[in-house]
Order: sequence, then C-alpha cells, then structure tokens
Amino acid sequence: MRTLHGLLRDSARQFPDRIAVRDPERDVQISYQDLDALTDVLQNALEQAGVEEGGRVGICAAKSIGTVAALFGAMKAGGAYVPVDYSAPPTRNAFIFRNCAVKAIVIDRALLEELVNEFDEEAPETVELVALKPFGVDLLLLRGLNWLEDGDSGIVDSPVGLSYILYTSGSTGLPKGVMHNHRSALAFVDWCSTVFGPNVEDRFSSHAPFHFDLSILDLYVPIKHGSTLVLVGEEIGKQPLALAQLIADERISAWYSTPSILRLLIEYGKPELHDYSALRIVNFAGEVFPMKYLRATMAAWPHPRYFNLYGPTETNVCTYYEVPETIPADREEPLPIGVACSDDRCRVMNMDGTDVAVGESGELFVTGGSVMLGYWNSPERNADAFLVDEDGASWYKTGDVVQEDENGDFLFRGRRDRMVKRRGYRVELGEIEAALYRHEEIAEAAVIAISNDGDTHIKAFVAWAGEGRPSLIAMKRYCSLTLPIYMIPDSFVFEDALPKTSTDKVDYQHLMAQA
Repeated sequence: MRTLHGLLRDSARQFPDRIAVRDPERDVQISYQDLDALTDVLQNALEQAGVEEGGRVGICAAKSIGTVAALFGAMKAGGAYVPVDYSAPPTRNAFIFRNCAVKAIVIDRALLEELVNEFDEEAPETVELVALKPFGVDLLLLRGLNWLEDGDSGIVDSPVGLSYILYTSGSTGLPKGVMHNHRSALAFVDWCSTVFGPNVEDRFSSHAPFHFDLSILDLYVPIKHGSTLVLVGEEIGKQPLALAQLIADERISAWYSTPSILRLLIEYGKPELHDYSALRIVNFAGEVFPMKYLRATMAAWPHPRYFNLYGPTETNVCTYYEVPETIPADREEPLPIGVACSDDRCRVMNMDGTDVAVGESGELFVTGGSVMLGYWNSPERNADAFLVDEDGASWYKTGDVVQEDENGDFLFRGRRDRMVKRRGYRVELGEIEAALYRHEEIAEAAVIAISNDGDTHIKAFVAWAGEGRPSLIAMKRYCSLTLPIYMIPDSFVFEDALPKTSTDKVDYQHLMAQA
C-alpha cells in the first residue's frame, strides 16, 4: 500500500542531500536523509508510547521542522496525526484530543500546563524530545493517556490506513473530525503532480497551519518530488510586509493560500520592491476571490500560472480552474470553481437527489478517490453526509450551491446551510451561538454572516439578561475562552428579545434585513 510517509522514504533515497524543509524564522533546515532519520526517532518514541496501527497522535505546537517530523513519525508508527490550532482555547483542543482518544500528544512546552489542566485524569507522563532541540523547538511527548476511563465507550476503531484527522467547525457547537486515509490524500497529491509538474528545484510555501486542509498540498507534493518545503510562521504569515519579503528572499516558486492573504500581500506588502521571478505557480482556495483583487495580484505577479482550487476538507480538492492569462475587463463575477479533478466525479442535484439541468442551481455532490472516509465516531452524521446511488456509489453532499455553465465549469453560488468561509476557514455559525449560550447573562443568541467585497463580517445578536451591557472588548474576551480567533464575532447587537418566526424560531431573515 502506498503511504504519505512512503513519499519521504522514497525521496530520502533518491535525493538524500537535498533540502527537504527550511525554517526561515529559526534559520534552520534539514536534508531529506536527515529528515527521514529524524522521523524514525519520532516513530520509535511514539511506538514506546503505545501508538500502533490506527492510533491517533495529537499535535499541539507551532509550525516547525519538529512538527513536520512529528506528522511523519505518527504515520510511520502506523498511526494518524490529529493537529489542532495551538492558539485556540485549551478547552477546545482538549475536547478534540478526548473526542478521538489520542494515544500520545506532541506539544510545545509553553502550552503544556494549560492543556493538561483540562484533563480529567492524572497528568500524563512527559518525555523530552531531545532530537528536536537542534532545530530550535522545545517539544514534549505526552504518553500514558487513557481517555476510555472517562466512559467514552462509543469510541470506534480506526479505519484501515487512517493517516490524519482534521477537525472542522460543527453545527452542534462541537468540532467534528474529518478522517482521511493515505489513499484519499494521495489521490489529490498525485493529481497535483500531473497538473503542476513539480521538480527538485521547486520551493513550495507552507503558509497554511497544519490543522488546515490546505496544508496537505503544502506538505506532501514537495516531499514527493524532492522539492524544498519553506515553512511560513503563523505570525509572519499575517504580516504583509514581512511575508512579501520572505517570498522573494526564499525564492518561492509554488505559492498556496487563501485569497485574503494574497489581497493583503498586494495591498500592503509593497510587492514592487521585490523580485518574484521564481514564482511559477500561484494556487488559491478556501473562499471567493473578488475580481478586482485577483486582477491586482496578477498585475503584480504577471508570470505565474494561477489556479482556483475548490473542495471542502471532506474531499481534499475536488474541482479546479486554471485562470486565463487575460480576464475580460468587464467581468465582475467571481471565477468558476471549474471541473472535477483528483479522479473525482461531481453532480449537481436537487434536495430529492435528482440531477438538475445545465444552468440551474443545485447542491454539489462528489464521489471518488479523494473523498474522506467519514466523520470520526459519528455514524448519524455520516449517514446524513452521503447519498448512496443505485450503483452503490457514495456521493458526499458538500452543502455548496453551484451551477454548471455552458463550458462545463461549475460556478459557486453559496451555502445551503449556515456554514460560511472566513479567512479560508469553515465556520459553523451554530458553533458560535453555542459558545454564546454558555454565558450566564445571555438569554438568546443568533449569529449571522455578512459578505462585503470578499470579506466575511460575523455579527452576533444577543438578548442580554444581566445588568448593564458589556463592552465589545468584554464580549470578544469571553468568546476567546472557547472559540478560535477566526470565529470570534466582529460586532454585537444587544436586544431585549430576538425576533421570531411564526413557528417561534429565531427569524434570521429579519436579522439579515436589519444588518
């Protein structure tokens, strides 16, 4: 069976002395031969911690050569890695690790105390990962975890070949784990090989954090081809001036990010001051790219090929569209999301499961090799997520409304449910509402999203039951206790009571109208 970690072993044999990963922030790098050896050290440590076939390994640390080694070490041990947003509240990360019963956790020492305080059982054993010290990171291995003692008897065995679980926002107020195996990830990676033509001279950006699905291309495409993976730290990744200089200084040839990052780069990064002649591929995904900002990006970087990649975490990338060199001046509508890729098939269907005609709107369904195995330990959700056709094929319901145009390209029209994209992340508005309802002084809460020129503004309406209404800063501080930064509402509106429909449900249309 082909595996993601097998890509590293193959490249270590073929390109032993080439640089596999570079960390500009710490000014360290590692060759393929040394990275392969380092991941063997991590594999051994994880196996001693009890990780075996199908075991889950939590990753809670900033991006570094050490965390890259941990991902591969987990898979070499037969396990699957479960990365979390290290800057998210420890309550959220502890829930994720408990939910999928991780056997071990690789964690930054600075994050240890807060996370362990969320554990119900005795503190786990802590092991120093000395082999990672030369790369400027202080990562620890937690072992001796035993989540099942808390009565989590519903936890299921891992599917065969499970490689990673990425947690996304859930409509019940709790994150849900998307399971991928080596085969589904490689279906996407192999497609990238065909379309982008990577080579040993390429230098791929790693802008997305490892808990974000864009990281799958970042990590495994360069490793497969003996290219260099250039890590972009989370802080630098948000600073357009520093990021613009890094892309030029590191001679990045293949870039991948959300459109909002490209917009910041072009508007505030002063790209005219730098040499970007090495760039040959610019990929963007995760949200709609407004045409005026795409044009500005292509004007600043006129030489690369541009690709609009589409696909929820559940499908990797399932459609793509190569941007033409010249976009008609009068076009204001966003680009298509294109046609099926990764050997997937797509259909546009009505709610009843019947196909719609070309030009009509419907929900996009996807089947094929890049589609997830399912949601971790959630049989009811899995039953709702797929449509099984008369031939026995399982079609994933993306929840995205699209149209097929006369050229055979899909056009994105919006979401069927209350999920939105913000800064490239999927956000369930219901999860934000669930967090607000935990506040003792909040009687009712409703959250809406307003799209404005490519930006998503999240607005919370609250029926306040306490004395004196809190400030915006106080509400954001409260939300930060349980929500990651990208899910915290931008504004709050306080009402005596929220408007209701005739069935006594919150009237979201009324809220949207007054927003």
